[in-house]
Amino acid sequence: MGHLTSGHYSLGTIRHILELHVVADYYDEKKLKQLSHGATAASTLFQRSGFAPGMAGYVNITQHRGGKVTFIVDDAADSVKPVTFVKQIESHRYDYSVLQVSSVLSSPEAEAPVAPPAPVNLTDLLSKKYCKSFAGLLAADAKAFDTINGTKDTALTLFCPVDAAVAAFLPKFKNLTAKAKTAILLYHAVPDYYSMQFLKSNKGEVTTLATTSVAKKDYTYEAQTEADTVTLDTTVTTSTIQATVRDDDPLAIYAVSKFLQPKELFKSKTKDLAPAPAPEGAKKKTKKKPGSTSTAAAPSGDEAADGPAADDSADDAADKAGAAPSPLVRWVTAVATVAAVLALVA
Repeated sequence: MGHLTSGHYSLGTIRHILELHVVADYYDEKKLKQLSHGATAASTLFQRSGFAPGMAGYVNITQHRGGKVTFIVDDAADSVKPVTFVKQIESHRYDYSVLQVSSVLSSPEAEAPVAPPAPVNLTDLLSKKYCKSFAGLLAADAKAFDTINGTKDTALTLFCPVDAAVAAFLPKFKNLTAKAKTAILLYHAVPDYYSMQFLKSNKGEVTTLATTSVAKKDYTYEAQTEADTVTLDTTVTTSTIQATVRDDDPLAIYAVSKFLQPKELFKSKTKDLAPAPAPEGAKKKTKKKPGSTSTAAAPSGDEAADGPAADDSADDAADKAGAAPSPLVRWVTAVATVAAVLALVA
């Protein structure tokens, strides 16, 4: 795998090489060793991507004496050695399987240079689809914009609040310090590419650009799926993905129903849901010690600077008034399988 990660290949070329390792059919160890006539040709994701000329995206699978099974790209040169099946790592019958092979499959067609994608103007893209107001907030904050814009060509997932959500949150936003404004904008950006299919099939804590930019602060939230709808729970607000603005590796942008409010800046709902203390009986009067006080503890630095959070009624109204239409396009990726191939052949 060293030559793949050495920087010699572009991201597009690496994608094509990895696509050769994803066969568009189910093969487990048992099926490999019971091939009809001892050999077959299988189509890969590289063939189905449309970038493979002719039959360059097909892999020939051959069973040899002694149970040995090999893979080699169709029409490979005589000098190319086939890849050998090592073992089965995981299998879900007739769904998917993960197989370990001895080395990386490749071909001149898969290794061919890929033209870089056309440059993306982040502000224009957000302004044209659902998130014009959020684009304006980003453009007004040079640090937040430069950080997010500088990440979009490597790996970025951006959750942009729809215009109605920004309008509902704007009074709170204006009361934040400059540092907090930057942090909350970065809070909407994730330094990884998450396709819609990945978001729907996975759940857990999401690390944001604010996590890596603000010292000693968490700035994470939980992503999960409920009834085929992806939700983002910050413990202050719960927002849902309303539409896909862009989903093209390495950049994904999703319009969300509410402005994401971090617990580092606003009051968490989980505190409000804590059980009330049990009623106590009559207390005996005690004498106060000299110098004792009963004043409440001072708020934390962020709370003192930014003020207490207001209720979410405006956000709920924005949910109804400004929600964009749900995504119309759903597509299936092989991200999990490709990631497994990367780990297995390393």
